[in-house]
Amino acid sequence: MVRFEDLALFVRTAACGSFSKAARDADLLPGQVSAAIMRLERDLEVRLFARSTRSLRLTDEGERYLPYAKEVIDLLHAGRDELRQDDEALAGTLFIAAPSDLGRNVLLPLLGQFRGAHPRLELRLQLSDQVADVFRDPVDVAIRYGTDADASFVALPLAPGNRRVLVASPGYLEQCGMPASLDDLRNHSCLLWQLHGRLYDKWRFPVAGAKAGRTVQVRGALASDDADVVRRWAVAGEGIAYKSSIDVRADVAAGRLVVLLPEQPGEPAPLHLICPHRRQFSPAVRQLHAFLLERLRQ
Repeated sequence: MVRFEDLALFVRTAACGSFSKAARDADLLPGQVSAAIMRLERDLEVRLFARSTRSLRLTDEGERYLPYAKEVIDLLHAGRDELRQDDEALAGTLFIAAPSDLGRNVLLPLLGQFRGAHPRLELRLQLSDQVADVFRDPVDVAIRYGTDADASFVALPLAPGNRRVLVASPGYLEQCGMPASLDDLRNHSCLLWQLHGRLYDKWRFPVAGAKAGRTVQVRGALASDDADVVRRWAVAGEGIAYKSSIDVRADVAAGRLVVLLPEQPGEPAPLHLICPHRRQFSPAVRQLHAFLLERLRQ
């Protein structure tokens, strides 16, 4: 008979791509994960993974079996959560993925408050500016900027009206001057974000009456794949950044950064809590969403 624990480790190993990573996530030894996979393969009488000394990949049978394994686990979790509907004390473990800047400077204290209200709940926070795949990565929810109308996941709004803003430090503006228009950005040092080798040096702005808006080609000597580094460079006076207003709100309030061209609206950057499907709306996910929604409104 297939064991639930073995099934869960199979799904986690498929997401992590190695026994050692899956073992770290599950707080087990790699040998224990390997034994669970071998036991599952023996129960199913198929080979789920093709193994070599340097790689681990799903076989064709493993690829076909994976969605069924995920569905079984989701159904069991949904049944467990249904039984806990009336239990106000949240328990278990919640895996959360979030962008680096937002996670460190906005979510970290909020998650501390949430955890304080639910001491039996364990939180696992994964910070990265690479977009988490909520279907394959070992996360329960992801907090993400932007929208995707064609996505198959469920997006719960956290800050639907959030936009990007141009910011720079008072020191930079004293030395280099305040840009008077979007065209002036070409004459300034702009702080750039990059991901997977792509440099985001074309900044987009809405324009009234123009569906496509306005794109400004900018340049700068500094770029990073960590959005928090870009914000820190701006605070240090290294140039102009184009950031989510949520990420720089505290810096603006403290006078460390100044909003530039405030009459020019920035590109929309709505913030959502992403969940693979509604069956994963556990009490912990629902309460976390309600908590963050209220705090971010404030």
